Amino acid sequence: MALFEVERTVRASVVEVWGRLTDWPAHGGRVPLTRITGVSVPASGVGARFTARTGVGRVGFDDPMEVVAWSPPGAGRAAGRCRLAKRGRVVLGWAEIEVYGPGSGAGGDGGVGAVRVVWREDLGVRGVPRALDPVVAWTARRVFGRVLDGLLRAP
Repeated sequence: MALFEVERTVRASVVEVWGRLTDWPAHGGRVPLTRITGVSVPASGVGARFTARTGVGRVGFDDPMEVVAWSPPGAGRAAGRCRLAKRGRVVLGWAEIEVYGPGSGAGGDGGVGAVRVVWREDLGVRGVPRALDPVVAWTARRVFGRVLDGLLRAP
């Protein structure tokens, strides 16, 4: 499995950043050749499910995911954490999104300010040898860094 991490800081409210990062259909607009399907109702919280379908036409693969940890910011919490388990046959592992707003250890009230985002993922692709994990991690760091940048810029 290829472990990688992407970190960004953005000036916004931690609740707004959380909403952008956990808007699963919006991820499809940022991940190349991918669309999000089968979003459960509700789309948030432990047990929520969705599938990232990556490909062109009939050639592609599904990356079904399930939310296995959900602790949004708000109600006095200036930090949030979401963990996704990848349940597919091709893409394996997990992804974790963490947001740290003003007040999460540095003082403040959780309002608008410098919000730190950490996207961490342990990614495996069935059939890809472990010897290529550094290449997978390097590539994923760049792709998901751009995805994160796009989600954070979204209005």
